Amino acid sequence: MKKIVSFILVFCLIASIALSFAGCSSKTKLFVYNVGDYIHPDVVSMFEAENPDIKVVYEIYDSNEDMHMKVSSKASPYDVIFPSDYMLEQMIDEGKINKLDFNNIPNAQNVDANMKGFSFDPNNEYSVPYMWGTMGILYNKKMVKEEVNSWDILWNEKYKGNIYMLNQERDMVSIALKKCGFSMNSDNDAELKEAEKALIEQKSLVKAYCGDEIKDNMINGGAALAIVWSGDAYYCINQNPDLAYAIPSEGSNLWFDCMAVPTTSTHKAEAEKFIDFMSRPDIAKLNAEYIGYSTANEKAKEMFDENVKNDKQRYPDLSEDFLEKMEVFSYNKKRNIKLTEIWTRVIG
Repeated sequence: MKKIVSFILVFCLIASIALSFAGCSSKTKLFVYNVGDYIHPDVVSMFEAENPDIKVVYEIYDSNEDMHMKVSSKASPYDVIFPSDYMLEQMIDEGKINKLDFNNIPNAQNVDANMKGFSFDPNNEYSVPYMWGTMGILYNKKMVKEEVNSWDILWNEKYKGNIYMLNQERDMVSIALKKCGFSMNSDNDAELKEAEKALIEQKSLVKAYCGDEIKDNMINGGAALAIVWSGDAYYCINQNPDLAYAIPSEGSNLWFDCMAVPTTSTHKAEAEKFIDFMSRPDIAKLNAEYIGYSTANEKAKEMFDENVKNDKQRYPDLSEDFLEKMEVFSYNKKRNIKLTEIWTRVIG
């Protein structure tokens, strides 16, 4: 009798485990590929709770270029990606991005109309804007007493060894182009040569060319001036009130990060469901509060306190005067090669 009972117990245990595995294997695996620390930690589990038939496999990348290389593989499993404007444009040009079925993304209507119609997706067919912002100068008010209103300050001998620049060829060459009076998207060889010359002249003043470590270094008083994106500036200023952020009068980069579905995705409908979830006002607000960047979701922005909505650092007025000075990076394959060659000579 004991043997029979034991057999029944063992059988039930095995059956229970088998059913458990069967339940897991029946879920659709949705591969989401995003930049590090660019989503609230609870959002994925919240999505899974509302969609119990979907298991999110969440992975992170360091740069648009890294993401592009991985997603370009025919074996790429990724269903949702978060490319920046110029990379989205490149991947559309390469046939690597699906057009979206907006019937599956009703929350896309919550995106601010000012965030639509840009050159990287002019007909708003391939993407849903996620975050946006500007590039500018973060400075320490105790070390910099003059007004910060021009890129020229980054070439001022007074701040030698006190300047952090990004180790980003596109951004740094574009800043030099703007300083020299040219378009950030210039493909003119003579203008690019002048920008390269300016960057080489500046090199002796630069403390370091780096990435995310700029934030901690500036918070800790490590330098007087640094190139940062607006969301990072907001984070740094919250940590150290001696810091301030300025967009130079010559103008700067206006950037957008978007949500899109690569053509290698095997779960397009589920991917669109995830994008719709991310575009829901309460979720968009949660992400923006955690990240510190500016949400492209107008309904989410309306939910913020007045001091956040009216913060011109995070949400500058997208007036004609402002937009005339700002430039969205565009994709140009031949220019990309030139930028790499220039940056190699600058930091080599």
